Amino acid sequence: MIRSFGRKVPKIAESAWVSEAAYVVGAVELGEGSSVWPCAVVRADFTSIQIGSNTHIEDNCVLHSGTPMTIGDRVTVGHGVIIHCISIGNNCLIGNNATILERAEIGELSIIGAGALVLAGTRVPPRSFVVGSPATITEATPEQIRRMEEQGADDGPYAQLVSRYKERGL
Repeated sequence: MIRSFGRKVPKIAESAWVSEAAYVVGAVELGEGSSVWPCAVVRADFTSIQIGSNTHIEDNCVLHSGTPMTIGDRVTVGHGVIIHCISIGNNCLIGNNATILERAEIGELSIIGAGALVLAGTRVPPRSFVVGSPATITEATPEQIRRMEEQGADDGPYAQLVSRYKERGL
């Protein structure tokens, strides 16, 4: 379901896909080839949420913030993630059930592990591997970065799945 909130109107790219079971409301921008899957909520009622191209918000995620939020290109946000941050850079992977709190900033080519808790105001440098609760930050390995880039590629598995869902009118 895609809804306006007062004068805040979602802008969904033609090639993007939003599940009919998702809820996208307010000042949301969803880039080319991106997707929002069933039961995800992207709620930009206080301020804006900009989601880049070929970025995928999987099932049961919640994105909401009191400050403008930017999520880059080729980001995969795993199932059940909660995001209240300022920014997530390009080519990131946010693992299932991770939580990223207010004012946090995630640098490009970073991996936030499943179940990680990124505390409010945390600045994660580019190319980081972040795990735990509260999260600890280490450098991502070249293999982790390679796998993340493959996952987020313009012709990667989610990009192909978005095309299949759109072709079937789902």
